[in-house]
Formats: sequence, structure tokens, C-alpha cells
Amino acid sequence: MSLLHEPFDAAVFDMDGTLLDTESVFRAIVFEVVGELGFEMTDHVHGRMVGSSHEATEKLLIEAYGVSFPYADFDRHCRDRMVNHTRDSAIPVKHGARELLGALKANHIPIAVATSSRGPHARSHLGAAGLLDLFDVVVTRDDVVRPKPHPEPYLLAADRLGADPTRCLAFEDSHAGVRAAHAAGMRTIMVPDLVAPTDEVARLCIAVLESLAHAHEGLPESFAVANASDNHLHLKTTG
Repeated sequence: MSLLHEPFDAAVFDMDGTLLDTESVFRAIVFEVVGELGFEMTDHVHGRMVGSSHEATEKLLIEAYGVSFPYADFDRHCRDRMVNHTRDSAIPVKHGARELLGALKANHIPIAVATSSRGPHARSHLGAAGLLDLFDVVVTRDDVVRPKPHPEPYLLAADRLGADPTRCLAFEDSHAGVRAAHAAGMRTIMVPDLVAPTDEVARLCIAVLESLAHAHEGLPESFAVANASDNHLHLKTTG
């Protein structure tokens, strides 16, 4: 373990796959819907979809399957099935997420969500999971012109928190998200979900952790208040 001595002022989290265990559910839906539409989804194509915006996903699927791919039907069916699934089942929260968020709140560290999901979807899922009220700021696809992997979502989250992006931690599970957070200047921690980091993506991170629990489990040794007057924290990571 090595101690990073630079304090941080705020933390920004991706939602799907980082805070909420929704990516595996959506993966099953994607494979099912694509098959019903007469095409064959692959792990390679799906892996490139993880963390992408709707616009990037549409471009990717048309590149993969041709201009005849009915993206509007695909999008509608996926949305409907995800809504039905989450209506019938509790929103699963990723291991360690509640504890980490609680520790940050207890130390008066502002926290935000920066997600590629649309606003109603994001707030509905965070609310159903009992997490929405923990966040000071929620930035969704509806709030930005350029979604991930562009840094705009993370820059906007930092701006709304009143924080310097270079003094923010970002937690992400996808390649697109890591690239966005790093480009914003944030100290990025990847917590892989369905997609492992490449060497290039890992180099953009200050740490790659198995779960959010690994960021929380050592609290008081992993996080220590650097200065009680300004409530900065230090993060201890592998390195």
C-alpha cells in the first residue's frame, strides 16, 4: 500500500456498473433484444458498449451490423425491459458503495454522480436504491452536450460542486468513463465490472480496485482527515 499525500476536496461517481449493479442485467437484455431483432450480439461488441452514451452506442451498432440495424426498436425494447425488470426487482447496489458514500458524507466531502444515463432513469434508479439523497449533485446525459468519453460530465460535476477537478476523485467501471474522468484532470479510480482495464486504461488511473469495499474497508487507515478545519481526506491505494 502506498499513501497518496495530495488531499482531495470532492468525489464523483459513475452510476451504472460503479454504484449500481445494473450492467449485468442490461447485458442480458441487450443479448436478448439483439437476437430477437435477427442479429447476433457478441462479447466484443457488448464490451465496447459498456459506459457509452446512447449516441455512441447507436454509432457502434450500426458500424457492427450495418445501416439496416433498427436502433430505435433496439433502444425502445431495451428501455422497456429494463423498466420492467427494475419495477419487479430491487435495484442492486455494488459491494461497498453504501459504506464508502457514508464515510465520505460523514467527513463532509461533497459527492456527485456523473452518468451517461438520462435524467429520469438516473434519478429513478438512485432513488429506488436509496442513494439519491446522499448526493449533492447529479449530472446526467441531459445536462451535457458531449457525453463520455468527453470530460464534460466530470467537469460539470466539479463545477456544480464548486471543486477544482484536479482535487477530485473519480470512480468508474468503464473505459469510456475512465478516459472522461482522466481528461477532466481528476484522479481516477477504476472499479471494473464487466470490462477489465487495458494497459492503456490502467495507466490513466491512480488505482484499479476490486470493489468499492476496497476503498472503504481500511477506513481509518485508508482515509485520514488531513486537516479537520478544511475536511480534506487522503486516499491510500495500491501502487
